[in-house]
Amino acid sequence: MALLLPIPSSTCSSSYRPAASRVCRVWGVLKIHNSLGLSDSVSTRSKSQKKRREAAVEAESDAISILNERIRREQRKESPPTPMEAAEADKYLELVKQQQQRGLQKLKGDLSYKVDPYTLRSGDYVVHKKVGIGRFVGIKFDNAIEYVFIEYADGMAKLPVKQASRLLYRYNLPNENKKPHTLSKLNDTSVWERRKTKGKIAIQKMVVDLMELYLHRLKQRRPPYPLTPAMAHFVSQFPYEPTPDQKQAFIDVDKDLTGRETPMDRLICGDVGFGKTEVALRAIFCVVSAGKQAMVLAPTIVLAKQHFEVISQRFSIYPNINVGLLSRFQTKSEKDEHLDMIKNGHLDIIVGTHSLLGSRVVYNNLGLLVVDEEQRFGVKQKEKIASFKTSVDVLTLSATPIPRTLYLALTGFRDASLISTPPPERVPIRTHLSAYSKEKVLSAIKYELDRGGQVFYVLPRIKGLEEVMDFLEQSFPDVEIAIAHGKQYSKQLEETMEKFSQGEIKILTCTNIVESGLDIQNANTIIIQDVQQFGLAQLYQLRGRVGRADKEAHAHLFYPEKSLLTDQALERLAALEECCQLGQGFQLAERDMGIRGFGTIFGEQQTGDVGNVGIDLFFEMLFESLSKVDEHRVVSVPYWSVEIDMNINPHLPSEYINNLENPMEIIHEAERAAEKDIWSLMQYTENLRRQYGKEPHSMEILLKKLYVRRMAADIGITKIYASGKMVFMKTVMNKQVFKLITDSVVSDVHRNSLVFEGDQIKAELLLELPREQLLNWIFQCLAELHASLPSLIKY
Repeated sequence: MALLLPIPSSTCSSSYRPAASRVCRVWGVLKIHNSLGLSDSVSTRSKSQKKRREAAVEAESDAISILNERIRREQRKESPPTPMEAAEADKYLELVKQQQQRGLQKLKGDLSYKVDPYTLRSGDYVVHKKVGIGRFVGIKFDNAIEYVFIEYADGMAKLPVKQASRLLYRYNLPNENKKPHTLSKLNDTSVWERRKTKGKIAIQKMVVDLMELYLHRLKQRRPPYPLTPAMAHFVSQFPYEPTPDQKQAFIDVDKDLTGRETPMDRLICGDVGFGKTEVALRAIFCVVSAGKQAMVLAPTIVLAKQHFEVISQRFSIYPNINVGLLSRFQTKSEKDEHLDMIKNGHLDIIVGTHSLLGSRVVYNNLGLLVVDEEQRFGVKQKEKIASFKTSVDVLTLSATPIPRTLYLALTGFRDASLISTPPPERVPIRTHLSAYSKEKVLSAIKYELDRGGQVFYVLPRIKGLEEVMDFLEQSFPDVEIAIAHGKQYSKQLEETMEKFSQGEIKILTCTNIVESGLDIQNANTIIIQDVQQFGLAQLYQLRGRVGRADKEAHAHLFYPEKSLLTDQALERLAALEECCQLGQGFQLAERDMGIRGFGTIFGEQQTGDVGNVGIDLFFEMLFESLSKVDEHRVVSVPYWSVEIDMNINPHLPSEYINNLENPMEIIHEAERAAEKDIWSLMQYTENLRRQYGKEPHSMEILLKKLYVRRMAADIGITKIYASGKMVFMKTVMNKQVFKLITDSVVSDVHRNSLVFEGDQIKAELLLELPREQLLNWIFQCLAELHASLPSLIKY
């Protein structure tokens, strides 16, 4: 067993001694003074308001209200799963497992995120799986054995290098600040264990969300598209010999469309110019020739226009297939005409930007959605794209997929085809990374102009474009130079892009509006100024604007003084230089994982959880959770089958009964609501309180019995009974589910008292409780267990 060896501080050299830490606590006392000078008459008038507020506070603070609020919060976050029979659920879970195995087989190389100790620098933060977060100090020989020295909050530890390579992870955070809040303690790992558990629960919740989405998609049905002779004719129009990877992508998409009944959700991951568009064109033809519509979604109007031109040219020999472009460049009447054509089915292929996702666009018979560069869209657009995935076939094209897309592809929740073989005539792009100097800029531009080429000059912001243009005009007075950015008038931007693509403009000074799409064979030099302000994926895409012909292309990346760059910016640039060979977009996106904002992966919500353990360990835990997904399935039981063996039969006071319109019907209605689901019971309780006020104690006991039975049914408990100080809950759940549920329980009292034995959950109380107090304890305990349901597969 590999252990960290604590080192007594007296034996440490001064350079290896942990820095002293200071903890400063500030206690503040808030005093509220009546400084507003309100008259006594106000207090008289507000007595009734005060009573109402007190009643409201009492209602809000009771156990049922607290539970109802949690149920409402969860309902807002997610829609309840579609009811599914056990046999059907088993079939779909098996399908998911098979899909996942296919995804894991596609993984090349080592799955591990563990770090090579020799790549660490002094001061880097590392994570030991059992001990927690420490600071790497160095590697040193001790008695002929090479050790890694790590500083923790309460001392120094050493670990043999061979063991370190198996147990250590680099501590990467999702933002610029790589420093953890605190170092872990060698002599008290309880805090670290709690942090790890919190991360594990967050991961399990994400996995279940993915599972729910995937199962929902598997349940959708559409007839397979027919195989037609027309497809062979369409394929024959492709003027190039496909690469091996391209051929495989054609086969994959063809199988998705013509061989399956479930909608396609495939990622085509290929470097710029490697032939992703041809894969999309064939999918579009397959769908459109079957009488359905296809939508092509691009992040910028420049890219949308280019797609429109390529598609129009390719489909020009088919007069019955109409192609349309919806853009902000059009007049209102042109837009309205296009919208009518889409609605009436007169447009077969619709190309455009995010406006295609708007409520005004009504499709007649949409069959396929092609999304280019999904990572460029905003959160709302991504959600809208995700909503399409359950009903239509979706093909996503990307040279640097967002990490979420990448990981779904790798773990089989989403199909992926990788095009990593360059076309035979392609030459790698030469990347030059250096500090900015006017001489280097002018030399690079002169070299390209002298060989008859064109140049992109990219800045991160609009501010500064004019200044650069003045500098270039003075340096190259006889050369046509223009500016392009997203805030220009649409007509002006369109004309500039058109002139550049035609070769009239030789130098285009622009923002990253050209990041995607522009395919200009003659532009083979790109200059990117202030590279530290671009994301890694952006830089990779920008660099891909050149090198599309058989000429050697050059990408010059300029930064200001290196001392001004953050560690993260330096790491981005080093990664880009390492990946300068062709076809490295996929590996680059993987490298990008530890560098880019974690919010783009699984949403901002989990950023805190990943901060607890660092990205590398977080992703290893994610893979582990995905591979055991079928073990985390909670099987509910019918409400009526749950036995609660507690002799509590409260009598409602006559005053309350007289206040109710139809007492027996109200009690039966409560039973019916509880039998349906927890949401219905919550709504029933709130309506009852709204109509008749807070219920008396005996009615609260009756409601709690209904809640206990409902929650027990949801988490698979079939019987609850007590004997002395012991509470027993007979259950159909397995030990793994019990462990996951209890890990997420907030209360130490409940978590520490629960034990799983055989087919029962047992709890030993400190003393034998009266029946009503016992019911309250069981209610609180089940409410905590029930709160873990979002982390479990509920089929």
